[in-house]
Amino acid sequence: MELGSALQFLDNKSILVTGGTGFLAKIFVEKILRVQPNVKKLYLLVRAADHKSAIHRLHHEIVGKDLFRNLKKKCGTNFSSFISQKITVIPGDLTHQDLGLHDSDLLQLLCKELDVLLNLAATTNFDERYDVALGLNTLGAKYVVDFAKKCAKLQVLVHVSTAYVSGERSGLIVENSYRMGETLNGVSGLDVNIEKQVVEDQLHLLRLQGASDKDITIAMKDLGIQRARRYGWPNTYVFTKAMGEMMVGELKDIIPAVIIRPTIVTSTYKEPFPGWVEGIRTIDSLAVGYAKGKLTFFLGDLEAIVDVIPADMVVNAIIVAMIAEARHQQPQTIYQVGSSIRNPLRYSNLQDYGFRYFTKNPWINKDGKPVIVSKVTVMNSMDSFQRYMAFRYLLLLKGLELANAAFCHFFQGVYSNLNRKINWVMRLVDIYRPYLFFNATFDDLNTEKLRMTARTSLVENDMLYFDPKSIDWEDYFMNIHIPGIVKYIFK
Repeated sequence: MELGSALQFLDNKSILVTGGTGFLAKIFVEKILRVQPNVKKLYLLVRAADHKSAIHRLHHEIVGKDLFRNLKKKCGTNFSSFISQKITVIPGDLTHQDLGLHDSDLLQLLCKELDVLLNLAATTNFDERYDVALGLNTLGAKYVVDFAKKCAKLQVLVHVSTAYVSGERSGLIVENSYRMGETLNGVSGLDVNIEKQVVEDQLHLLRLQGASDKDITIAMKDLGIQRARRYGWPNTYVFTKAMGEMMVGELKDIIPAVIIRPTIVTSTYKEPFPGWVEGIRTIDSLAVGYAKGKLTFFLGDLEAIVDVIPADMVVNAIIVAMIAEARHQQPQTIYQVGSSIRNPLRYSNLQDYGFRYFTKNPWINKDGKPVIVSKVTVMNSMDSFQRYMAFRYLLLLKGLELANAAFCHFFQGVYSNLNRKINWVMRLVDIYRPYLFFNATFDDLNTEKLRMTARTSLVENDMLYFDPKSIDWEDYFMNIHIPGIVKYIFK
Protein backbone atom coordinates (compact mmCIF):
# COMPACT_ATOMS: atom_id res chain seq x y z
CA MET A 1 0.00 0.00 0.00
CA GLU A 2 1.47 3.33 -1.11
CA LEU A 3 0.45 6.52 0.72
CA GLY A 4 2.29 9.04 -1.42
CA SER A 5 2.15 12.70 -0.35
CA ALA A 6 -0.12 13.88 2.47
CA LEU A 7 0.19 17.49 1.31
CA GLN A 8 -0.88 16.48 -2.16
CA PHE A 9 -3.87 14.60 -0.73
CA LEU A 10 -4.96 17.60 1.34
CA ASP A 11 -4.53 20.06 -1.51
CA ASN A 12 -7.90 21.55 -2.59
CA LYS A 13 -9.85 19.26 -0.22
CA SER A 14 -13.07 20.19 1.57
CA ILE A 15 -13.27 18.74 5.09
CA LEU A 16 -16.15 18.85 7.56
CA VAL A 17 -15.17 18.58 11.24
CA THR A 18 -17.89 18.00 13.85
CA GLY A 19 -17.23 19.08 17.42
CA GLY A 20 -15.28 22.03 16.02
CA THR A 21 -14.54 23.64 19.40
CA GLY A 22 -13.15 20.44 20.95
CA PHE A 23 -9.55 19.80 22.03
CA LEU A 24 -8.56 17.46 19.19
CA ALA A 25 -10.56 19.42 16.60
CA LYS A 26 -8.57 22.59 17.28
CA ILE A 27 -5.26 20.77 16.98
CA PHE A 28 -6.43 19.14 13.73
CA VAL A 29 -7.56 22.47 12.24
CA GLU A 30 -4.31 24.23 13.22
CA LYS A 31 -2.20 21.41 11.77
CA ILE A 32 -4.02 21.33 8.43
CA LEU A 33 -3.90 25.11 7.97
CA ARG A 34 -0.23 25.32 8.97
CA VAL A 35 1.12 22.48 6.82
CA GLN A 36 -1.25 22.72 3.84
CA PRO A 37 -2.61 26.27 3.37
CA ASN A 38 -3.93 25.17 -0.03
CA VAL A 39 -6.67 23.09 1.56
CA LYS A 40 -9.87 24.27 -0.08
CA LYS A 41 -12.15 24.60 2.95
CA LEU A 42 -12.50 23.47 6.55
CA TYR A 43 -16.15 23.42 7.62
CA LEU A 44 -16.47 23.41 11.41
CA LEU A 45 -19.77 22.30 12.92
CA VAL A 46 -20.36 23.96 16.30
CA ARG A 47 -23.29 24.22 18.68
CA ALA A 48 -24.66 27.74 18.31
CA ALA A 49 -28.02 29.47 18.11
CA ASP A 50 -27.16 31.29 14.88
CA HIS A 51 -24.33 32.24 12.52
CA LYS A 52 -23.30 35.25 14.63
CA SER A 53 -22.91 33.06 17.72
CA ALA A 54 -20.97 30.49 15.67
CA ILE A 55 -18.56 33.19 14.41
CA HIS A 56 -18.07 34.36 18.01
CA ARG A 57 -17.16 30.81 19.04
CA LEU A 58 -14.74 30.52 16.11
CA HIS A 59 -12.78 33.62 17.13
CA HIS A 60 -12.92 33.18 20.91
CA GLU A 61 -12.81 29.40 21.36
CA ILE A 62 -10.80 28.26 18.33
CA VAL A 63 -8.50 30.57 16.36
CA GLY A 64 -8.16 33.02 19.27
CA LYS A 65 -6.34 30.39 21.32
CA ASP A 66 -2.58 30.39 21.94
CA LEU A 67 -2.50 27.13 19.96
CA PHE A 68 -2.63 29.23 16.75
CA ARG A 69 0.29 31.54 17.62
CA ASN A 70 2.72 29.89 15.17
CA LEU A 71 0.16 30.11 12.37
CA LYS A 72 -0.50 33.76 13.23
CA LYS A 73 3.23 34.45 13.05
CA LYS A 74 3.46 32.64 9.71
CA CYS A 75 0.51 34.55 8.21
CA GLY A 76 1.32 37.92 9.76
CA THR A 77 -1.23 40.60 8.94
CA ASN A 78 -3.02 38.20 6.58
CA PHE A 79 -4.12 35.88 9.40
CA SER A 80 -7.71 37.12 9.67
CA SER A 81 -8.31 37.07 5.91
CA PHE A 82 -6.67 33.62 5.66
CA ILE A 83 -8.98 32.25 8.38
CA SER A 84 -12.03 33.81 6.71
CA GLN A 85 -11.05 32.26 3.39
CA LYS A 86 -10.26 28.78 4.70
CA ILE A 87 -12.74 28.23 7.57
CA THR A 88 -16.51 28.23 7.37
CA VAL A 89 -18.11 27.81 10.77
CA ILE A 90 -21.55 26.20 10.76
CA PRO A 91 -24.13 26.41 13.56
CA GLY A 92 -25.63 22.96 13.89
CA ASP A 93 -26.65 20.13 16.17
CA LEU A 94 -25.32 16.60 15.78
CA THR A 95 -28.33 15.18 17.62
CA HIS A 96 -30.63 15.97 14.67
CA GLN A 97 -31.03 14.74 11.11
CA ASP A 98 -28.83 16.59 8.59
CA LEU A 99 -26.68 17.68 11.55
CA GLY A 100 -29.28 20.27 12.48
CA LEU A 101 -28.54 22.41 9.40
CA HIS A 102 -31.40 24.67 8.34
CA ASP A 103 -29.72 26.39 5.38
CA SER A 104 -30.77 24.27 2.40
CA ASP A 105 -28.22 25.93 0.08
CA LEU A 106 -25.37 25.16 2.50
CA LEU A 107 -26.64 21.60 2.91
CA GLN A 108 -26.63 21.13 -0.85
CA LEU A 109 -23.14 22.64 -1.13
CA LEU A 110 -21.71 20.30 1.53
CA CYS A 111 -23.26 17.23 -0.06
CA LYS A 112 -21.71 18.25 -3.37
CA GLU A 113 -18.28 19.40 -2.18
CA LEU A 114 -17.17 17.33 0.84
CA ASP A 115 -14.16 15.04 0.45
CA VAL A 116 -13.62 14.11 4.11
CA LEU A 117 -15.93 13.98 7.14
CA LEU A 118 -14.23 13.86 10.55
CA ASN A 119 -16.56 13.15 13.49
CA LEU A 120 -14.95 14.46 16.67
CA ALA A 121 -18.13 15.58 18.44
CA ALA A 122 -18.70 13.86 21.78
CA THR A 123 -19.41 14.36 25.43
CA THR A 124 -16.56 12.75 27.37
CA ASN A 125 -18.06 13.13 30.83
CA PHE A 126 -18.14 9.67 32.47
CA ASP A 127 -21.11 10.78 34.59
CA GLU A 128 -23.09 12.53 31.84
CA ARG A 129 -26.89 12.65 31.69
CA TYR A 130 -28.01 9.62 29.70
CA ASP A 131 -30.24 11.63 27.36
CA VAL A 132 -27.31 13.94 26.52
CA ALA A 133 -24.74 11.15 26.04
CA LEU A 134 -27.10 8.94 24.02
CA GLY A 135 -28.06 11.87 21.81
CA LEU A 136 -24.51 12.97 21.04
CA ASN A 137 -22.31 9.85 21.29
CA THR A 138 -24.74 7.30 19.84
CA LEU A 139 -27.48 8.95 17.80
CA GLY A 140 -25.02 11.64 16.72
CA ALA A 141 -22.89 8.92 15.12
CA LYS A 142 -26.00 7.67 13.28
CA TYR A 143 -26.80 11.12 11.91
CA VAL A 144 -23.18 11.61 10.81
CA VAL A 145 -23.30 8.35 8.82
CA ASP A 146 -26.70 9.29 7.34
CA PHE A 147 -25.24 12.62 6.26
CA ALA A 148 -22.07 10.98 4.85
CA LYS A 149 -24.23 8.84 2.56
CA LYS A 150 -25.60 12.00 0.94
CA CYS A 151 -22.14 13.34 0.08
CA ALA A 152 -21.57 12.59 -3.61
CA LYS A 153 -17.78 12.56 -3.65
CA LEU A 154 -16.90 11.73 -0.03
CA GLN A 155 -13.63 9.81 0.08
CA VAL A 156 -13.60 8.87 3.76
CA LEU A 157 -15.52 9.13 7.03
CA VAL A 158 -13.34 9.16 10.16
CA HIS A 159 -15.17 8.44 13.42
CA VAL A 160 -13.20 9.12 16.62
CA SER A 161 -14.20 6.88 19.52
CA THR A 162 -12.23 5.78 22.60
CA ALA A 163 -10.14 2.71 23.40
CA TYR A 164 -12.11 2.35 26.63
CA VAL A 165 -15.19 1.01 24.85
CA SER A 166 -13.57 -2.26 25.98
CA GLY A 167 -15.02 -1.71 29.46
CA GLU A 168 -13.32 -3.57 32.31
CA ARG A 169 -11.88 -6.43 30.28
CA SER A 170 -8.34 -7.44 31.17
CA GLY A 171 -5.45 -8.75 29.09
CA LEU A 172 -4.83 -7.75 25.48
CA ILE A 173 -7.64 -5.67 23.94
CA VAL A 174 -7.59 -6.19 20.17
CA GLU A 175 -8.80 -3.84 17.44
CA ASN A 176 -12.10 -5.62 16.85
CA SER A 177 -15.39 -3.98 15.99
CA TYR A 178 -18.69 -4.30 17.87
CA ARG A 179 -21.67 -5.94 16.20
CA MET A 180 -25.01 -4.20 16.61
CA GLY A 181 -26.49 -5.31 19.94
CA GLU A 182 -23.27 -6.97 21.18
CA THR A 183 -22.69 -6.60 24.93
CA LEU A 184 -19.67 -7.05 27.18
CA ASN A 185 -21.39 -9.38 29.66
CA GLY A 186 -23.41 -11.46 27.18
CA VAL A 187 -26.77 -10.07 28.30
CA SER A 188 -29.07 -9.94 25.29
CA GLY A 189 -31.56 -7.24 24.37
CA LEU A 190 -29.36 -4.22 23.71
CA ASP A 191 -31.16 -2.10 21.13
CA VAL A 192 -30.47 1.59 20.50
CA ASN A 193 -34.13 2.27 19.70
CA ILE A 194 -35.15 0.73 23.02
CA GLU A 195 -32.53 2.84 24.84
CA LYS A 196 -33.95 5.93 23.18
CA GLN A 197 -37.46 4.94 24.27
CA VAL A 198 -36.30 4.27 27.85
CA VAL A 199 -34.91 7.81 28.00
CA GLU A 200 -38.07 9.38 26.55
CA ASP A 201 -40.32 7.42 28.93
CA GLN A 202 -38.24 8.36 31.97
CA LEU A 203 -38.18 12.05 31.02
CA HIS A 204 -41.96 12.02 30.43
CA LEU A 205 -42.55 10.41 33.84
CA LEU A 206 -40.28 12.88 35.64
CA ARG A 207 -42.05 15.84 34.06
CA LEU A 208 -45.46 14.43 34.97
CA GLN A 209 -44.22 14.18 38.56
CA GLY A 210 -43.14 17.83 38.47
CA ALA A 211 -39.49 17.04 39.05
CA SER A 212 -37.09 19.99 39.21
CA ASP A 213 -34.30 20.42 36.65
CA LYS A 214 -31.81 19.31 39.31
CA ASP A 215 -33.80 16.17 40.08
CA ILE A 216 -34.12 15.37 36.37
CA THR A 217 -30.36 15.73 35.92
CA ILE A 218 -29.66 13.38 38.85
CA ALA A 219 -32.20 10.86 37.55
CA MET A 220 -30.74 10.96 34.02
CA LYS A 221 -27.20 10.45 35.36
CA ASP A 222 -28.33 7.49 37.45
CA LEU A 223 -30.21 6.03 34.48
CA GLY A 224 -27.08 6.18 32.33
CA ILE A 225 -24.98 4.27 34.85
CA GLN A 226 -27.79 1.75 35.37
CA ARG A 227 -28.22 1.05 31.63
CA ALA A 228 -24.46 0.86 31.04
CA ARG A 229 -23.94 -1.68 33.81
CA ARG A 230 -26.92 -3.72 32.70
CA TYR A 231 -24.89 -4.62 29.59
CA GLY A 232 -21.41 -4.75 31.11
CA TRP A 233 -19.99 -1.24 30.60
CA PRO A 234 -18.77 0.70 33.66
CA ASN A 235 -20.14 4.14 32.80
CA THR A 236 -22.39 6.14 30.50
CA TYR A 237 -19.57 7.59 28.39
CA VAL A 238 -17.99 4.34 27.17
CA PHE A 239 -21.40 2.66 26.82
CA THR A 240 -22.76 5.35 24.50
CA LYS A 241 -19.47 5.51 22.57
CA ALA A 242 -19.62 1.72 22.03
CA MET A 243 -23.16 2.05 20.67
CA GLY A 244 -21.90 4.88 18.45
CA GLU A 245 -19.34 2.49 16.95
CA MET A 246 -22.12 -0.02 16.38
CA MET A 247 -24.07 2.62 14.49
CA VAL A 248 -21.13 3.41 12.22
CA GLY A 249 -20.45 -0.26 11.48
CA GLU A 250 -24.09 -1.13 10.87
CA LEU A 251 -25.18 1.85 8.80
CA LYS A 252 -22.12 2.93 6.78
CA ASP A 253 -22.96 0.61 3.85
CA ILE A 254 -20.39 1.35 1.11
CA ILE A 255 -19.06 4.55 2.72
CA PRO A 256 -15.26 4.20 3.28
CA ALA A 257 -14.93 4.54 7.06
CA VAL A 258 -12.32 4.18 9.79
CA ILE A 259 -12.69 4.27 13.56
CA ILE A 260 -9.93 5.82 15.67
CA ARG A 261 -9.74 4.73 19.31
CA PRO A 262 -7.36 6.94 21.31
CA THR A 263 -6.49 6.10 24.91
CA ILE A 264 -6.03 8.95 27.45
CA VAL A 265 -5.16 12.04 25.40
CA THR A 266 -2.61 14.41 26.91
CA SER A 267 -0.87 17.68 25.94
CA THR A 268 0.98 18.13 22.67
CA TYR A 269 4.37 16.44 22.36
CA LYS A 270 5.90 18.62 19.62
CA GLU A 271 3.46 20.57 17.47
CA PRO A 272 2.56 23.27 17.09
CA PHE A 273 4.66 23.55 20.27
CA PRO A 274 5.15 21.20 23.25
CA GLY A 275 2.75 21.22 26.19
CA TRP A 276 -0.41 22.83 24.80
CA VAL A 277 -3.44 21.53 26.65
CA GLU A 278 -7.01 22.56 27.25
CA GLY A 279 -9.09 21.20 30.09
CA ILE A 280 -8.04 19.11 33.06
CA ARG A 281 -8.37 15.38 32.42
CA THR A 282 -8.42 12.51 34.92
CA ILE A 283 -4.69 12.08 35.49
CA ASP A 284 -4.23 15.86 35.41
CA SER A 285 -6.81 16.41 38.16
CA LEU A 286 -4.84 13.93 40.30
CA ALA A 287 -1.64 15.91 39.67
CA VAL A 288 -3.28 19.24 40.49
CA GLY A 289 -4.91 17.86 43.65
CA TYR A 290 -1.54 16.48 44.73
CA ALA A 291 0.30 19.76 44.00
CA LYS A 292 -2.24 21.70 46.10
CA GLY A 293 -1.77 19.29 49.01
CA LYS A 294 -5.38 18.09 48.76
CA LEU A 295 -4.61 14.58 47.53
CA THR A 296 -3.41 12.68 50.58
CA PHE A 297 -3.90 9.16 49.25
CA PHE A 298 -4.01 7.31 45.95
CA LEU A 299 -6.49 4.54 45.28
CA GLY A 300 -5.23 2.13 42.63
CA ASP A 301 -2.53 -0.26 41.55
CA LEU A 302 0.76 1.65 41.20
CA GLU A 303 2.11 -1.07 38.92
CA ALA A 304 -0.87 -0.85 36.57
CA ILE A 305 -0.19 0.59 33.13
CA VAL A 306 -1.77 3.97 32.42
CA ASP A 307 -2.13 4.35 28.67
CA VAL A 308 -1.60 7.93 27.56
CA ILE A 309 -0.90 9.45 24.15
CA PRO A 310 -0.09 13.09 23.26
CA ALA A 311 -2.79 14.92 21.32
CA ASP A 312 -0.62 15.81 18.32
CA MET A 313 0.16 12.11 17.80
CA VAL A 314 -3.57 11.33 17.80
CA VAL A 315 -4.20 14.03 15.19
CA ASN A 316 -1.32 12.76 13.03
CA ALA A 317 -2.71 9.21 13.24
CA ILE A 318 -6.12 10.55 12.16
CA ILE A 319 -4.61 12.27 9.11
CA VAL A 320 -2.56 9.23 8.03
CA ALA A 321 -5.51 6.84 8.55
CA MET A 322 -7.70 9.22 6.55
CA ILE A 323 -5.25 9.18 3.64
CA ALA A 324 -4.78 5.40 3.76
CA GLU A 325 -8.53 4.74 3.67
CA ALA A 326 -9.22 7.29 0.94
CA ARG A 327 -6.49 5.92 -1.32
CA HIS A 328 -6.88 2.21 -0.58
CA GLN A 329 -10.45 1.56 0.48
CA GLN A 330 -10.80 -1.60 2.55
CA PRO A 331 -13.27 -3.09 5.03
CA GLN A 332 -13.80 -0.84 8.05
CA THR A 333 -10.51 -0.54 9.92
CA ILE A 334 -10.14 0.22 13.62
CA TYR A 335 -6.99 1.92 14.86
CA GLN A 336 -6.23 1.93 18.59
CA VAL A 337 -3.86 4.83 19.26
CA GLY A 338 -2.06 4.48 22.57
CA SER A 339 1.21 3.58 24.24
CA SER A 340 0.62 0.54 26.46
CA ILE A 341 2.11 -1.96 23.98
CA ARG A 342 4.94 0.10 22.46
CA ASN A 343 6.05 2.23 25.41
CA PRO A 344 4.22 1.37 28.65
CA LEU A 345 3.90 3.94 31.44
CA ARG A 346 2.89 3.01 35.00
CA TYR A 347 1.12 4.90 37.78
CA SER A 348 4.31 4.53 39.84
CA ASN A 349 6.12 6.57 37.15
CA LEU A 350 3.47 9.30 37.40
CA GLN A 351 3.78 9.33 41.19
CA ASP A 352 7.55 9.76 40.91
CA TYR A 353 7.34 12.49 38.27
CA GLY A 354 4.72 14.42 40.26
CA PHE A 355 6.71 14.24 43.51
CA ARG A 356 9.94 15.37 41.86
CA TYR A 357 8.33 18.16 39.81
CA PHE A 358 6.32 19.73 42.65
CA THR A 359 9.20 19.35 45.11
CA LYS A 360 11.35 21.43 42.76
CA ASN A 361 8.51 23.70 41.61
CA PRO A 362 6.06 23.90 44.54
CA TRP A 363 2.50 25.12 44.08
CA ILE A 364 1.96 28.57 45.62
CA ASN A 365 -1.25 28.66 47.64
CA LYS A 366 -3.65 31.61 47.99
CA ASP A 367 -1.63 32.89 50.96
CA GLY A 368 1.47 33.07 48.80
CA LYS A 369 3.16 30.15 50.53
CA PRO A 370 4.66 27.10 48.77
CA VAL A 371 2.84 23.79 49.28
CA ILE A 372 5.24 21.10 50.51
CA VAL A 373 4.41 17.75 48.92
CA SER A 374 5.26 14.28 50.17
CA LYS A 375 4.70 10.74 48.96
CA VAL A 376 1.02 9.87 49.27
CA THR A 377 -0.50 6.88 51.02
CA VAL A 378 -1.33 4.18 48.47
CA MET A 379 -4.43 2.00 48.83
CA ASN A 380 -4.19 -0.91 46.44
CA SER A 381 -7.67 -2.34 46.94
CA MET A 382 -11.26 -1.19 47.40
CA ASP A 383 -11.29 -2.93 50.81
CA SER A 384 -8.43 -0.77 52.09
CA PHE A 385 -10.16 2.35 50.74
CA GLN A 386 -13.45 1.48 52.43
CA ARG A 387 -11.64 0.87 55.74
CA TYR A 388 -9.91 4.24 55.38
CA MET A 389 -13.19 6.04 54.69
CA ALA A 390 -14.92 4.29 57.60
CA PHE A 391 -12.15 5.22 60.04
CA ARG A 392 -11.53 8.74 58.74
CA TYR A 393 -15.00 9.99 57.87
CA LEU A 394 -17.91 7.62 58.41
CA LEU A 395 -17.33 7.37 62.20
CA LEU A 396 -17.27 11.17 62.35
CA LEU A 397 -20.46 11.31 60.28
CA LYS A 398 -22.17 8.85 62.65
CA GLY A 399 -21.05 10.95 65.63
CA LEU A 400 -22.49 14.08 64.05
CA GLU A 401 -25.75 12.25 63.37
CA LEU A 402 -26.08 11.31 67.05
CA ALA A 403 -25.07 14.79 68.23
CA ASN A 404 -27.55 16.30 65.80
CA ALA A 405 -30.37 14.26 67.30
CA ALA A 406 -29.32 15.15 70.86
CA PHE A 407 -28.96 18.90 70.23
CA CYS A 408 -32.10 19.57 68.20
CA HIS A 409 -30.35 19.49 64.79
CA PHE A 410 -27.79 22.10 65.86
CA PHE A 411 -25.15 20.32 63.71
CA GLN A 412 -27.45 19.80 60.70
CA GLY A 413 -25.43 22.08 58.41
CA VAL A 414 -22.09 20.45 59.24
CA TYR A 415 -23.64 16.97 58.99
CA SER A 416 -25.30 17.65 55.62
CA ASN A 417 -22.14 19.19 54.17
CA LEU A 418 -19.92 16.27 55.23
CA ASN A 419 -22.49 13.71 54.08
CA ARG A 420 -22.73 15.40 50.66
CA LYS A 421 -18.93 15.42 50.27
CA ILE A 422 -18.63 11.75 51.26
CA ASN A 423 -21.37 10.74 48.81
CA TRP A 424 -19.64 12.75 46.06
CA VAL A 425 -16.28 11.05 46.72
CA MET A 426 -17.86 7.60 46.83
CA ARG A 427 -19.67 8.22 43.53
CA LEU A 428 -16.45 9.39 41.86
CA VAL A 429 -14.59 6.33 43.13
CA ASP A 430 -17.40 4.09 41.90
CA ILE A 431 -17.24 5.65 38.41
CA TYR A 432 -13.44 5.75 38.07
CA ARG A 433 -12.63 2.49 39.92
CA PRO A 434 -12.32 0.40 36.71
CA TYR A 435 -9.52 2.66 35.46
CA LEU A 436 -7.62 2.85 38.75
CA PHE A 437 -7.30 -0.93 38.71
CA PHE A 438 -7.23 -1.33 34.92
CA ASN A 439 -5.36 -4.49 33.99
CA ALA A 440 -5.25 -4.44 30.19
CA THR A 441 -3.14 -3.26 27.29
CA PHE A 442 -4.44 -2.05 23.95
CA ASP A 443 -3.19 -3.96 20.94
CA ASP A 444 -2.28 -1.62 18.09
CA LEU A 445 -1.47 -4.05 15.30
CA ASN A 446 -3.48 -2.09 12.72
CA THR A 447 -1.92 1.16 13.91
CA GLU A 448 1.58 -0.31 13.75
CA LYS A 449 0.94 -1.53 10.18
CA LEU A 450 -0.14 2.03 9.35
CA ARG A 451 3.06 3.40 10.91
CA MET A 452 5.18 0.92 8.92
CA THR A 453 3.40 1.91 5.71
CA ALA A 454 3.96 5.59 6.50
CA ARG A 455 7.67 5.01 7.13
CA THR A 456 8.15 3.39 3.73
CA SER A 457 5.73 5.30 1.50
CA LEU A 458 4.54 8.57 3.06
CA VAL A 459 6.54 11.52 1.77
CA GLU A 460 5.88 13.59 4.93
CA ASN A 461 6.37 10.77 7.45
CA ASP A 462 8.48 12.95 9.78
CA MET A 463 5.79 15.63 9.80
CA LEU A 464 3.05 13.11 10.69
CA TYR A 465 4.77 11.27 13.56
CA PHE A 466 2.64 9.06 15.83
CA ASP A 467 5.01 6.45 17.25
CA PRO A 468 4.87 6.44 21.09
CA LYS A 469 8.25 4.65 21.18
CA SER A 470 9.88 7.98 20.44
CA ILE A 471 8.64 9.44 23.75
CA ASP A 472 10.88 9.67 26.81
CA TRP A 473 8.13 9.72 29.43
CA GLU A 474 10.29 11.29 32.14
CA ASP A 475 11.26 14.18 29.88
CA TYR A 476 7.70 14.51 28.56
CA PHE A 477 6.03 14.74 31.99
CA MET A 478 8.75 16.71 33.78
CA ASN A 479 9.45 19.24 31.03
CA ILE A 480 6.35 19.32 28.84
CA HIS A 481 3.09 17.96 30.24
CA ILE A 482 3.09 19.01 33.92
CA PRO A 483 4.41 22.52 33.09
CA GLY A 484 1.70 22.72 30.41
CA ILE A 485 -1.02 21.86 32.94
CA VAL A 486 0.30 24.42 35.43
CA LYS A 487 0.42 27.08 32.70
CA TYR A 488 -3.17 26.25 31.65
CA ILE A 489 -4.46 26.67 35.22
CA PHE A 490 -2.70 30.00 35.77
CA LYS A 491 -3.30 31.51 32.31
